[in-house]
Amino acid sequence: MEATFDFGMIGIGVMGSNLLLNIADNGFAVIGFDLKQERADKLEAAAPSGTVVKGTINIEEMVRSLKKPRKIMMLVPAGKPVDDVINNLLPYLEEDDILIDGGNSFYKDTQKRIEYLQPKGIHFFGMGVSGGEAGARFGPSMMPGGDKEAYRYLQPILEAIAAKVDGKPCVAYMGNGPAGHYVKMVHNGIEYAMMQLISEAYDIMKRGAGYTNEELHAVFLKWNAGSLQSFLIEITAEVFRTLDTETADDKDYLVDHILDKAGSKGTGKWTSQDAMNLPVSIPTIDMAVAMRDLSVYKNERVEASKLYGTEITKLTLPSTEFIQDLEDALYFSFLIAYAQGLSLLAKVSVDYKMEIPMPDVVSIWKGGCIIRSSLLYQFDKAYAENSTLSNVLLHQSIADVLKQKEAGIRKIVSLAVNSKIPVAAMSSALAYFDAYCSERLPVNLIQAQRDFFGAHTYQRIDKEGVFHTEWNVNGS
Repeated sequence: MEATFDFGMIGIGVMGSNLLLNIADNGFAVIGFDLKQERADKLEAAAPSGTVVKGTINIEEMVRSLKKPRKIMMLVPAGKPVDDVINNLLPYLEEDDILIDGGNSFYKDTQKRIEYLQPKGIHFFGMGVSGGEAGARFGPSMMPGGDKEAYRYLQPILEAIAAKVDGKPCVAYMGNGPAGHYVKMVHNGIEYAMMQLISEAYDIMKRGAGYTNEELHAVFLKWNAGSLQSFLIEITAEVFRTLDTETADDKDYLVDHILDKAGSKGTGKWTSQDAMNLPVSIPTIDMAVAMRDLSVYKNERVEASKLYGTEITKLTLPSTEFIQDLEDALYFSFLIAYAQGLSLLAKVSVDYKMEIPMPDVVSIWKGGCIIRSSLLYQFDKAYAENSTLSNVLLHQSIADVLKQKEAGIRKIVSLAVNSKIPVAAMSSALAYFDAYCSERLPVNLIQAQRDFFGAHTYQRIDKEGVFHTEWNVNGS
């Protein structure tokens, strides 16, 4: 069989087919495999005129028709399906072929697959893909990690199909081993935090200040035209103007009829768990995960609200001042969420020897992905001056910005707490900031307690060494 295709895809559902069509639009011949003939037919039918696109249900045919080194991407559910596809492909693969997992696989699973395929001469890449269906079709943000030498074969294709910002493609080599999936995992953790923060701002305006959906739409539209410009703020504005077609009232808004229980696929949890193992403090991401978990207990929350008679105290503030403070609070907490995620990547880059290029991470998140935001430009200068920053909060330009927004978040958190509106993520962002900027924390007492009940020892501020005290339990 003649090898005529440049790129193959396993799994041609919406995401897989959209990526393949994107690649074909950029002049590459592509072939997609799926178990369902209707998907193969649909892929070919969707191919624009002048492109070379083929669908097949024969996996051997797909592999044999690819130019060497073969470049094959999988877009299948994480876990066992990925291993099943690998094992089905292996009989047809040859040394130097390149296999890409474009799903949300756990990075430790990716590392195992790298180690499994390396002796066979197969280059395995874990690649985060962000941007949803539209991004896949017209320009996603992509985070590939793996064998740097093999990346040169992928680079022309990935750079061609990626979103472009400031003339640069939103894709770059993310580092050794499973770095690509690790970066995507942290991306998703930051995404959790930003969504939670936005929901808290919404709650403050809706239940706290009584804003209508029309007013909420106007506020988010204005924010998206200013310093908070971002994909998530943009789509939130659209949410507030979307009418519900399932009710009798044609003026009902859909958001008001959606159940307040949030689902998740686990990537936020993985981010929190791995950060705790290192350890790196990312409390705003942690709290976003925790609040999604808490939302699931809807029946218990209803019962508790009756038991405790929870009643929101309405906010009475001048509208202009209130919205400006809330904008500053959201900006401040967004920046802190990014900083926490980036500090985690900086740590694993060294500890896990991934060698993650932090300036490139910030650059490729500017377009195509869910957490794209104008705030990311704040980190450019910091990394341009010091690409190995352990935490962007240590850079003067970031400090200058946070100082400008600090008063706003303190006002908003205080107002929300006094009104019984839960602002777990905003509060955690502010507490993280205050703790990180504190020369001294009260954990000296915790160390004393640990030594008291468990002889865990402690260090002193006035001399080197490790110490233990025989504490007087009876107080005599």
